[in-house]
Amino acid sequence: MNSTSTVSPKELFEVLLHVAPVRPVFIWGPPGIGKSALVGQFAQAVGLPCVSLLGSQLAPEDIIGVPQIVDEYSVFRPPRYIARKEAYCLFLDELNACSQEVQKAFYSLIHDRRIGEYELPAGSVVIGAGNRAQDSAIVKPMSSALINRMVHFQLRVSSRQWLDWAGESGIHPHIMEYVGIRPDHLWSQPPKTEEPFSTPRSWHMLSDAMKEYGDTLKQEDIFRLAKACLSQHHAVQFNAFIKQIQNRFQLSAIIDGKALWPDEPENRDVLYFLAQSLRTRLIKELPADKKKLSSPSQQLALSGKRVIKDLARISMEIAQMVVSPEEDDQTKRRLPEWFLIELIRDLPRLAVK
Repeated sequence: MNSTSTVSPKELFEVLLHVAPVRPVFIWGPPGIGKSALVGQFAQAVGLPCVSLLGSQLAPEDIIGVPQIVDEYSVFRPPRYIARKEAYCLFLDELNACSQEVQKAFYSLIHDRRIGEYELPAGSVVIGAGNRAQDSAIVKPMSSALINRMVHFQLRVSSRQWLDWAGESGIHPHIMEYVGIRPDHLWSQPPKTEEPFSTPRSWHMLSDAMKEYGDTLKQEDIFRLAKACLSQHHAVQFNAFIKQIQNRFQLSAIIDGKALWPDEPENRDVLYFLAQSLRTRLIKELPADKKKLSSPSQQLALSGKRVIKDLARISMEIAQMVVSPEEDDQTKRRLPEWFLIELIRDLPRLAVK
């Protein structure tokens, strides 16, 4: 679904607080960005137990129950985990991975809040969630009748909000520092092939694995774990970041003229990471309008042009990468036009064709 209202995790939490008590809500989003966790947090915040059903593993009888004979009449008895006496939050995860028959079984539960003779207790909440077809996930078309029974929102990744959560949740400090420098690496588009890709959930998994190693964690362990959890490109970059920390190559020192770019062949990945970090910092701190330059940003612009020229002497390819957007940069962020004009005027070979 492409036309839904897009919200951040914080905005979605507010939506659930205000909308979910009166109407069923459906949360769209790629795998691993925290849909289930947010529903759990919402249920805890409003003091409701959360019952989670995984749509891809359900059969119709798991919803409507099986018939029993009562006083010579057949009566459907919903399962105990649904037929509760006290109010609760019913979370239908992977709802759009259900078969059409299971989706039909949800119609009255979602719209009328009842199954057969059983009615959800007053104060109960129904929330659904599912992945999108473009995420290479297992999804089935949702019927128009089911879509029209819910209020739809699409959850987007927010690196700032994730870092706030990560700080409270004990995520490994190296991961927090890296995502702080490269927020665009928190999530990557799921690949068409069967391989790991980066999501908030996969960074969390990597953090757990790294922390379990404790003091025995080595550089090669980190790279091995990163490749097992993240997209290949992000794993290589994270490994270079760790190497940067261990080798004490600091971007600030290079910008301030107190250190040089690492030019040894064995540190090529570190050079690439530092160059990427320089680009991120320039985009973040340089204004789009040159007239709005402050004294610190003016100094950064001068130093930035100098270090890019130095970088070009080592690798013209990496220097060109600094001035052009990455292929996987979904935001298509660019350096300020005035900065590029001044830089290319001094070093024409940096012009991106």
